[in-house]
Amino acid sequence: MTTNLVDKHCQPCEGGVEPLSADQVQELRQALHEDWTVSDDGLEISRYFEFPAYSRSLGFANAVAWIAISEGHHPVLTVSYGSCDVSYTTHAIGGLSDNDFICAAKIDRLAAGDAGA
Repeated sequence: MTTNLVDKHCQPCEGGVEPLSADQVQELRQALHEDWTVSDDGLEISRYFEFPAYSRSLGFANAVAWIAISEGHHPVLTVSYGSCDVSYTTHAIGGLSDNDFICAAKIDRLAAGDAGA
């Protein structure tokens, strides 16, 4: 699998495929910012972001929502004053897919301040 995730686009997933194996998850995890964590059960990745003000948290959450809509793959967002927690899993397959890592990579680019093309 390629680690150039930010250049990929999510593929529709309606089930019928296996979730990524633990080895595949660890390989793809290496392509993300070190703050992304894999849940103990291996079914979810998440990252916690901190901001100096609520308005920045909301702005970030809206930008993440734009990525989600553009890719057709949606995270769980928990927005609080000064923070936003982003979690991904692929519900249709009961685990992680390439889509989760593609979106996480795009969020890493956003957080780094490089909107890219």
